[in-house]
Amino acid sequence: MTTADMKVLDRRALNRALLARQLLLERATLPAAGAVAHLVGMQAQAPNPPYVGLWTRLAGFAVEDLASLVRGRAVVRLVLMRGTIHLVTADDCVALRPVLAGALRQGLKGAFGRKLEGLDLEKVAALGRELLEREPLTLGGLGERLAERWPERDPFALANAVRNLVPLVQVPPRGLWGESGQAAHTTAEAWLGRPLAGQDAPDTMIERYLAAFGPASVKDMQVWSGMTRLAEAVKRLRPRLAVFRDEGGRELFDLPQAPRPGADTPAPVRFLPDFDNILLSHADRSRILTEGQRSRVFTRNGLIRPTFLVDGFVAGMWRLERTRGAAALVLEPFGPLREADREALAEEGGRLLAFAAGPAASHEVRFA
Repeated sequence: MTTADMKVLDRRALNRALLARQLLLERATLPAAGAVAHLVGMQAQAPNPPYVGLWTRLAGFAVEDLASLVRGRAVVRLVLMRGTIHLVTADDCVALRPVLAGALRQGLKGAFGRKLEGLDLEKVAALGRELLEREPLTLGGLGERLAERWPERDPFALANAVRNLVPLVQVPPRGLWGESGQAAHTTAEAWLGRPLAGQDAPDTMIERYLAAFGPASVKDMQVWSGMTRLAEAVKRLRPRLAVFRDEGGRELFDLPQAPRPGADTPAPVRFLPDFDNILLSHADRSRILTEGQRSRVFTRNGLIRPTFLVDGFVAGMWRLERTRGAAALVLEPFGPLREADREALAEEGGRLLAFAAGPAASHEVRFA
């Protein structure tokens, strides 16, 4: 098939496909663990965003549905895709970490190469593993212990060397709703009681990505994962993938049986948490937000603000404001909204307040 023969998927078609994969066209009846697995994890720099992300995707989701998984070691928090903290199932921790090991090692070199130059990193990793399997430590505490062995080195760089070279999970209470404080770490093997997988080929990971984020280009896959040179794996997979192109002529790959609803499929208003992966997992994000919106949602210090969707696309940001005995959900639209959309946002926002703000004396949804 030549490029000219491939079906073209426009922006709205790609949007509806993404919403369907992300469980945002209608709330799913999956259990929380099944949803985390389907989404190939959830970006989780802070404890609360994955809870909101599951609330907006699942019917009847409650905080305890995820909290019990964290306490029971069925889901874990660790550095994975793009070198960022993700909440994933225990099975995905075991399967994905070896696939991403090379990218994490390369990321360490880019961030701390000078500070670690000349150091035997395998010795650092081995001592870090020993310390953390003895007792969970914060990165600061780990750095201090490692600096006793290498006093001339930066403790923060030493701790990050272990974090990138050894699979470290954050132990509860980190990852529980409303909990704060520094994260303490141990190794994935010690926490889960089993070794990592021996397979490091990215093929299965790519197919999982397409199920949750496709159709997508090779560059999209690389942006989501933080890996490079995935074209070779896609070439291996190509005989069993569907191939499309976007309006710019780029090749897009997908699973043949994955949902691709029509561009005119109705999309309800939805609230997305901070750092939601739907905004982070493509090189071309135009299927969900514009470049102008991106500059407002993505801050200079690396935060990704919570947003809301209208007709499937980012239409503004939201924040929760609390005072004694009261909670308000403040919506900041990026442009004029139809009255029907304002009403839908107010109704859905009231449900979000009931979930996220708890038993405040009064709840209010207001537009900034």
